[in-house]
Amino acid sequence: MNNTSPKIIVLDDDPTGSQTVHSCLLLLKWDVETLMLGLRDESPIFFVLTNTRSLTPEAATAVISEVCDNLKQALAITGIENFLLVSRSDSTLRGHYPVETDAIAQHLGPFDAHFLTPQFFEAGRVTVGSTHYIESNGKRTPTDETEFAQDSVFGYSTSYLPQYVAEKTKGRITADQVEQFLLNDIRNGTLNRLMALENNVCVAVDSEQQSDLDQFAADLLTAAAQGKKFLFRSAASLLTALAKLPPQPTPPEDMNRITRSASGAIVVGSHVQKTTQQLAQLLKTDGIVGIEIDVSRIQHNPEKSHDELLSEALTQVKQIHAKGQTPAVYTSREELTFSDKQTRLAFGEAVSTLLMDIVKGLPDDIGFLISKGGITSNDTLSKGLSLTSARLLGQVIPGVSVVITASDHPQFANLPVVLFPGNVGDDQALAIAYQRLSKQPNL
Repeated sequence: MNNTSPKIIVLDDDPTGSQTVHSCLLLLKWDVETLMLGLRDESPIFFVLTNTRSLTPEAATAVISEVCDNLKQALAITGIENFLLVSRSDSTLRGHYPVETDAIAQHLGPFDAHFLTPQFFEAGRVTVGSTHYIESNGKRTPTDETEFAQDSVFGYSTSYLPQYVAEKTKGRITADQVEQFLLNDIRNGTLNRLMALENNVCVAVDSEQQSDLDQFAADLLTAAAQGKKFLFRSAASLLTALAKLPPQPTPPEDMNRITRSASGAIVVGSHVQKTTQQLAQLLKTDGIVGIEIDVSRIQHNPEKSHDELLSEALTQVKQIHAKGQTPAVYTSREELTFSDKQTRLAFGEAVSTLLMDIVKGLPDDIGFLISKGGITSNDTLSKGLSLTSARLLGQVIPGVSVVITASDHPQFANLPVVLFPGNVGDDQALAIAYQRLSKQPNL
């Protein structure tokens, strides 16, 4: 790492924000000692997986505050003064904003500005005219016209970012107070405007391709080198621009080189429409045997159902694995209704606990593990596999990361684990990821 380049510290609200970078650490804990691992690592970037998207606003504030206080100590001990902080969240505008950026500013500020950069080009997320879109098959749809805006926890009514900020801050920041860096501004250079920002002003940033953010990042780094202090609420593509990494060491189509055998295990928690479509294609793929978990049983009798469902699932997993096939464990697809957000979050936690107990019970000799869904993936790393940190190898398909466990892991040493977001890829993407990991190495 170049000493003049800032260390990029990413507080990731689920574990999929590393989906455009590689060869760096993902930290599952945030005590001072673990944070120092990230700060001292050779990579210019590291991620702290806070999993706050699965928490209440109050719990998310507490976690972010703790991370920041420990980070302040770790930065002092390591002597690192040159760093950039990114609050990484979903590219479809779902998450605890402004809760997380407020907590970071309170504990590690003051900042001159905080930027909204929700672009994730690999999944068609672009921002033009300060409006955030999902691009698919050549058509751009404002995100407020998609299923993501209807999220029962993180819903919103507008994808015009200045108005989104006003809505989410309940008018504390009005739409006309949000600075807009439009496409022409980005492409003509923003350094002068960046140098003039102050008082943690909110800035909405346009870009429709990676080169836009590459140019913006160059101006950001120049301004930061001259003493400006910036905070980012961002999806993954800005991280690509800031980290400036070479191609990943293991190409996506050769990921089978690192798998331990051709039969693995797949756990699917996400229930967004894209995941359901991908699951349907996966279940038609050679070598895959599906195991459906009827999660509605948990809604009615959580404790009894947990034990019964766990026993049933693991019995099937072991039978499938013994035949050299790959079990795909997935939650039932119907959308359940809940009386309030708290009940929904508690149910989600009960489902996740069940899935993680299934992960813990997987055969020790599986060749790889694919985890589908952001919160499911975070829980897989932190609870199912009990990791403190993992090394990110790169992506198996665009936007889908592969990490590997340490060689001294007590149950799953050197196990490749795929962190597959719920809303990334086309209908074949999950099947392709499985095929790339499971194909036999060329002898």
